[in-house]
Amino acid sequence: MPIKTSKTELLSSQNRSKRTPADCGLATGPRRDAPITASEIIETTVYRLDELSDAAKDKARAWYREGGFDYDWFDTVFEDFRQIAEILGIRFKTRSVRLMGGGTRQEPRISFTGFWSQGDGASFECFYSYRKSAASEIRSYAPQDKELHEIADALLAIQRRNFYQLHAEASRQGRYYHEYCMSISVERDSPTYQEMTPDAQEIVTEALRDLARWLYRQLEREYEYLSSDEIVDETIVANGYTFTESGRRFG
Repeated sequence: MPIKTSKTELLSSQNRSKRTPADCGLATGPRRDAPITASEIIETTVYRLDELSDAAKDKARAWYREGGFDYDWFDTVFEDFRQIAEILGIRFKTRSVRLMGGGTRQEPRISFTGFWSQGDGASFECFYSYRKSAASEIRSYAPQDKELHEIADALLAIQRRNFYQLHAEASRQGRYYHEYCMSISVERDSPTYQEMTPDAQEIVTEALRDLARWLYRQLEREYEYLSSDEIVDETIVANGYTFTESGRRFG
């Protein structure tokens, strides 16, 4: 059932089309009492989402999507990514983030933009080194994710050819956040000063960039899920939002 809500405005009880110098606060003679004012009550009928037309529902959903993602909706994806990175032997660089109550906390340097422009993507800054059993552990953690399996296998294979002595550092360069903004340097920590194999730089770089691409796809899927009509409708209903007949937020 539509709900009636009231909006009160202070209006002059005199004819508003007739303005005098006194209305502007100008002295025009002996002081008189201010004109008596009255409140006018304007009633507006508001509707719940399921009471709107299809066109009005679309407008209501657009209102939510425009401002409904001003929170860290990606936290669950980032947490999953941190677990995966740890398994693969990746340690994120961190940045200090100020807390509202004072002090700071360290946050991993994981960045992304999305999901509408050609330059969108995800990247991260990290240190990488060999971690024993990474290939088997990633299969236990994500048994159905073949992309992660392939990344782990590629890293394992190149480490094996270099006696597990490779390590890498990834830093972000430029003003974008996609995987090609990751500057990756690879070295071999050999006690006998052996050079790394010629393909080591390329394979490690591509594996880390593949991981950044994987992260972006997870973020995109999460965003599409949270912004779907079904989930947006559930959120609007759960929060008790109401709208005018045309779908404009009101109440």
